[in-house]
Amino acid sequence: MSEAAIQVEGVSKVFQLGVVGSYDLRSTLVNSFHRITGSLSRTNGHHEQEFWALKDVSFSVDHGQVIGIIGRNGAGKSTLLKVLSHITEPTSGRVAINGRVASLLEVGTGFHPELTGKENIYLNGSILGMSRKEIRKKFDEIVAFSGVEKFLSTPVKRYSSGMYVRLAFAVAAHLEPEILVIDEVLAVGDAEFQQKCLGKMKDVSGQGRTVLFVSHQMNAVRELCEKTILLHQGQVKEYGNTIDVIKRYLNKEGNLLSEWVNEGEDDSLDNPFFRPTRFAIVDTSLAPLEREISNDERVGIIIEGTVEKTDSSLTLGFAVYTLEGQLLYWSLQADQEKEKWPAVNLGENKYLCWLPTNFLNEGGYRIEMILSLHYKEWLSRPEVNAPVLQFSIRGGLSSSPYWMLARPGLLGPILPFEKI
Repeated sequence: MSEAAIQVEGVSKVFQLGVVGSYDLRSTLVNSFHRITGSLSRTNGHHEQEFWALKDVSFSVDHGQVIGIIGRNGAGKSTLLKVLSHITEPTSGRVAINGRVASLLEVGTGFHPELTGKENIYLNGSILGMSRKEIRKKFDEIVAFSGVEKFLSTPVKRYSSGMYVRLAFAVAAHLEPEILVIDEVLAVGDAEFQQKCLGKMKDVSGQGRTVLFVSHQMNAVRELCEKTILLHQGQVKEYGNTIDVIKRYLNKEGNLLSEWVNEGEDDSLDNPFFRPTRFAIVDTSLAPLEREISNDERVGIIIEGTVEKTDSSLTLGFAVYTLEGQLLYWSLQADQEKEKWPAVNLGENKYLCWLPTNFLNEGGYRIEMILSLHYKEWLSRPEVNAPVLQFSIRGGLSSSPYWMLARPGLLGPILPFEKI
């Protein structure tokens, strides 16, 4: 086909924020008139504020391409997918879709909570434009993939969020849409299910179908997508090779970020169990490190925060990534035996963890804060809302004359050898 699967031209979407004092017919008509004419809308003295979720977004996607869409919370990713799925209309601009679209924008999109799993497979398949014969043909495959065979006769309102999304993804992916639109499906489910999703999306793209994939998980985007769109404040900031776009997104134009201080810009970090106030990478004098470091240099990570309510399941630490988005390891205060866990007290708390020397190779790295109530609730989730630090290693790889430059591989440990 010569025409693009998706063509987006100058799409903008504005929402009206704020309280409107009256909801009668007259005020509704007046406000609509003001919006059409572009004048300021007033009702009972209240001003409506405009929020541009998307602003002049343009791009095209060819048939068979797998395109990632990334960006921080509030960048406009989910709004864009809703516009592409015709769930919401753009304020201005044009969208052309050439092919049947299946959308999985949130857990159980298109499911009816009172119907059983089996009934929802047929309902959702019909919504996606499939005949009953086509659904019946794929039914066993869908059920096997979802892993909810025992609960097919149970209303889906009784499903866990994991079961819900497994069945929803199975339906969307197996009913052979020409275009599959997916928003953060890998945020729910265990590691095995996430790998199944990635494998299925690869199969879908291998069959010449088009996939748009929104995710905060950079490893999944890098593994699945050939090109990636970076959204920032509702605009396309980058669109190109996935590795390059992710690197620029995570590297933030190459700046070293040695310290993060909570200035209240992110409400998602507010919680009574541990409200982070400072996150820093420091030298041996505990001063923020604003330079490149060597492989053999001792540096530490400081996490500070305020506790208003104690919870024994509180877990804190950090995740270390390459700037390309490869996760290297997590380190948590609860990794040791319980007797060695540092105390968590009401009020101010401050923790220090020294990074291992002679471990990381030359290159750039980022560190993201981890805060959670273990297996209950995320407080600061890597790649979603976590504070970020960045640093660079240059030199100090070995005292051996053989290794003056970067060593092969991601890591560069020096391990002792002895003759036995």
